Amino acid sequence: MKEIMADLDRWRAQGRRVVLARVVDIEGSGPRLPGAAMAVADDGEVAGSVSGGCVEGAVVAEALDILATGDRRLVTFGYSDDDAFAVGLTCGGTVHLFLEPLDW
Repeated sequence: MKEIMADLDRWRAQGRRVVLARVVDIEGSGPRLPGAAMAVADDGEVAGSVSGGCVEGAVVAEALDILATGDRRLVTFGYSDDDAFAVGLTCGGTVHLFLEPLDW
């Protein structure tokens, strides 16, 4: 979380809308541990990482959808999913992320 604070402060000062994605659980082997965070601004700019790169594109898409709907959601990416290789999660585990819009 500390690695994205400067970006969050900048985006807040600019009045940007932002979604925060956090790893809340992993099963088996995971690319990042629970607590890892990534923020996505309303223009798609990204700070931080929840997977070392392997699912970030899919997380950005989820985040932009959340900005459109205002929802919060738990999303899961796993090796057994049909889309796992499509998003690049080849570590063999499952990662659970919680995404929510920030309320400045």
